[in-house]
Amino acid sequence: MTSPSYTAAAAAESIHRSLAELSSSSSDSFDNSRRFTAFASRLHLLLNHHYFLDSDSLSPALQTALKGIASDLSKAVLTVSVYRKRSKIFVLINCKSLSASLQQHSSAIASWLALIESSLSDNLPDLRKKTSDLSRDMKLSHFAVTENEERLHRTLQKEGEGRQTSKAVQSAIIMDLARCLGIDSCNYEELINQVKLFKTDLANSNSVSERRILVSLEKILGSWSAVPGMLTLKVDRDFEEDAHILPFKNFLCPLTKEVMKEPVVLESSQTYERSAIEYWFERCLEDGRDPTCPVTGEVLKSLELKPNIGLAGAIEEWVNRNVEIEVNCAVEQLSKESMEAEGVERVLDVVYKISEEHPSNWFRVRNAGLVVMIVNLLTNSSKSIGTVLRSKALMALLSMAKDEESKKIMLEEGITRFAIHSLIGSSEKEREYAVKLLLEFSSDEACCTRIASEKGALVLLSSMAGNLEHPALANVAEQVLTRMEVAEDSVQNLAAAGRFEPLLSRLRGGPDDVKIEMASIIGRMTLTNNSKEQIAQQCAQTLVELLSKPEGRTPSLLALNNLSGLDDNATILVESAVLPALVAILLQNQGALQEWKEFAASIIANIVSKPGHWELASIDNKGNSMQSESVVFSLVVLLLVTSPQCQASILRILYGMASSPQAAGSVAMHIKSSEDGIKTIFHFLDYPDIEHRIYAFKLTRILTERFAQDLAQEVKHSDKLLLFKEKLLDNQSAESEKSDAACVLANLPLSEDEVKTVLEASFVKWIVMNLKKQQRISNGRTSWPTSSMEEGLLGLLLHFTRSLDQDTISVVKEHQLMTIFCEQLSFPANPRVKQLAAVGLTNLSEAGRMLAAPDSEPPAPKGFCASLVFMCGRASPEPSNCPIHNAPCEYNSQLCLLKSNCIRPLVDLLHDEDANVQIAAIEALSTLVLDTSHGYKGAVDELEKQDVIAAVIELFTEIRPGVLQERALWMIERALRVDSPAHRHSLNQSLVRALVEALKHGTANAKRHAQDALTNLKEISGVSAKASSQSRPQR
Repeated sequence: MTSPSYTAAAAAESIHRSLAELSSSSSDSFDNSRRFTAFASRLHLLLNHHYFLDSDSLSPALQTALKGIASDLSKAVLTVSVYRKRSKIFVLINCKSLSASLQQHSSAIASWLALIESSLSDNLPDLRKKTSDLSRDMKLSHFAVTENEERLHRTLQKEGEGRQTSKAVQSAIIMDLARCLGIDSCNYEELINQVKLFKTDLANSNSVSERRILVSLEKILGSWSAVPGMLTLKVDRDFEEDAHILPFKNFLCPLTKEVMKEPVVLESSQTYERSAIEYWFERCLEDGRDPTCPVTGEVLKSLELKPNIGLAGAIEEWVNRNVEIEVNCAVEQLSKESMEAEGVERVLDVVYKISEEHPSNWFRVRNAGLVVMIVNLLTNSSKSIGTVLRSKALMALLSMAKDEESKKIMLEEGITRFAIHSLIGSSEKEREYAVKLLLEFSSDEACCTRIASEKGALVLLSSMAGNLEHPALANVAEQVLTRMEVAEDSVQNLAAAGRFEPLLSRLRGGPDDVKIEMASIIGRMTLTNNSKEQIAQQCAQTLVELLSKPEGRTPSLLALNNLSGLDDNATILVESAVLPALVAILLQNQGALQEWKEFAASIIANIVSKPGHWELASIDNKGNSMQSESVVFSLVVLLLVTSPQCQASILRILYGMASSPQAAGSVAMHIKSSEDGIKTIFHFLDYPDIEHRIYAFKLTRILTERFAQDLAQEVKHSDKLLLFKEKLLDNQSAESEKSDAACVLANLPLSEDEVKTVLEASFVKWIVMNLKKQQRISNGRTSWPTSSMEEGLLGLLLHFTRSLDQDTISVVKEHQLMTIFCEQLSFPANPRVKQLAAVGLTNLSEAGRMLAAPDSEPPAPKGFCASLVFMCGRASPEPSNCPIHNAPCEYNSQLCLLKSNCIRPLVDLLHDEDANVQIAAIEALSTLVLDTSHGYKGAVDELEKQDVIAAVIELFTEIRPGVLQERALWMIERALRVDSPAHRHSLNQSLVRALVEALKHGTANAKRHAQDALTNLKEISGVSAKASSQSRPQR
């Protein structure tokens, strides 16, 4: 379309300007622009005819045609200017769009010329013919892209996509580019100049593809100009650079510019490196173009590659001669007394390159002694050369290890030891090449054994394999360990490093002789707890099965003994039916070796030391269990006839079973009822070996807790009573023995005379001193011997509180036993200690009440008065009475809970989590309301003041029926007999509801006490509780 305001004269002027511009250049580099310029010249001659001089007088059709030609011609001028002014590379990249543009404008102008021809009058035949001919020629013209231009255009467009290309492809691209540009591919300067012009063209371009092509061409030309890589070792200035033989030009591949390793000939008679030309062919096929010869540009009909045998031989000879020169230079450098780091690094680089690129020359490196020299360099100068050189040395040796002979040399020179040491090298590269070198060696079973025997090798490899921060190294280390698992001689070393799977798989699935060997290894090893658990879980059943084979019994017992040392394995072993086999060996098999019995006893002792599972297991076909009478009897009998080691284990077995909550009662009963059972245990109380004594004392302590009276008779009959006291006083005895001895003496019922004659009043001082010492030792941290000792010492003090005469009262006051008991109430972690302390306070408080009860008259100090005066003294002519005892009590009397400040600690115990402690606290507080004679109201008021009554009521409302409820009810009922607390608590609906519930569901005593309490609260009518029985529930 042409503009209506655009005049014919203006169109004619535009045409002449465009034609002048097209004619201004005498030569065009590209055929398309040259051909279009030729059409422009003919058009110029045509329009110079006088017919067209007066444009405005022409017919409308002719004027329209001139305007159309002017428009298309001006656009064509822009396209031709690209051919002329832009770089050749830019034109090649855009060749298709440029040719299409010229084609379009040429066809358009041809159509306008046809319009002119049809509008001319018949009297201008010559002009019409020239117009017709030009129109036809421009219409039929074809502005084509040549095959080379098409191929290069496609290639450059692919480069614009940013894909990766090899050096061979890059070289072929440059050759194609040079050919299209009409430049020799060796004319590097002209190629660079064309790229610079292309770069200038793109200064204002926004095309990402064009800029990528530019970057790609710059990179290609940068590497294209590089000098071919050569094996060059300049380690000394005395060496001349021409000592190396330079390659002939035909040794170099035109594509890679490197010496060819496998030269092949194409049908174009050009020689290339096989891998390079194959890659070029693949790229051609990927791009959808015919494969060509990069040098000639010839399209190949066949892709056959024929080996150039003659050239290959010449290249090989040249390589060998150069390698020999390099090897000699390397030997000379490493033979120097003082080596420079730079020179050593070059040597290592050369050895690595020779090994990687020319494997056929391994023998030269090996025979020249370079392998030995590099190993010596590492072993003798490891610290001085640094981690970089160590890494390169290991890298060179790793490459040479592909040569079996070199590998043998390395092993003989001890390279494995250094490689293992480098697993903890300071750089990741050093560790990488070290572990890869070990992987190379581990392909041989003998090498695996050698690596496994090196100190620390498996530990370091296992550590590296488990390091997730470096997964690549971890994977290689895991491969090394996996290969080593195949080697039989490495199994034990692998297990020692924590990799048990090879050993366990052989133990589970190997033949009997292998199983026995693996069991022996387990029996000898020092295992971690995790390892013991892993082995037990996977192989306990197999080890139990080996017990049935005489040749496998000893190693199996050793292994089981090792595994049973972990408490958590007890369940696994019991579920594997180990107990029947062990009991049979220990008790039934008359022909069993003593060693077998010792191991069996030790394993059983380890198993029964943890209660909770073995108690339910059967040990024979009759369904007997470990705690059955026959087993216990047999163990007691065996104690006297077996070896000392077995005796110790049997004592441990009996103690373990007697400590189990499920089995303790029956086991203790069977020991007591067995013939001379207790006497047999007592036999070991003064045994020379400490282990025997320790478990004999522990077992005796447990027996006295259940059968104190029977044990007391046996102790007195065997004159062992003093033994326990002497054990306590013996500083050489173990703490465990002493604590158990204290508990035994505390548990035994002793008469008043025995307390005085055996324990003696002077013994109290020692007990108190050690009790305070134990408190300092524990310091809030309770261990079993410490808490057990405190229990025993408190139990011993209780002996002195059960029957008090004036001498004993003196002892109580002198050592302030009530204060001692009160201090124990705050013992943080042992409920038994708090319970015993509360019992002690109960005894002393009752003694104080008994002494204050007979009479309150002040006459002469006879009978009770003498004792009371002894207890309370006469501080003033008019002493103030204690509100509890209604008599004067001194603050240091040690028989009054109020004056000794023990009430508040006892009240705090009511909130303890242990019911026995709560009961003991209630019992102690109950001693304060036993006497309802004169002064009782004052005692209750004092307890109300001390918040005792409120605390007991709170406890009562929260607990369920039972002993504790009965004790609390008794005390509440006693308190409510006094009007003031009864009135005060009568509105406490929680108390009333709890009393009603106790009346409905409590024990007989609880119901009676609840009824009396409700009567006192006037919740029900009845006989006043004040007149009811004052009996106290028995403790």
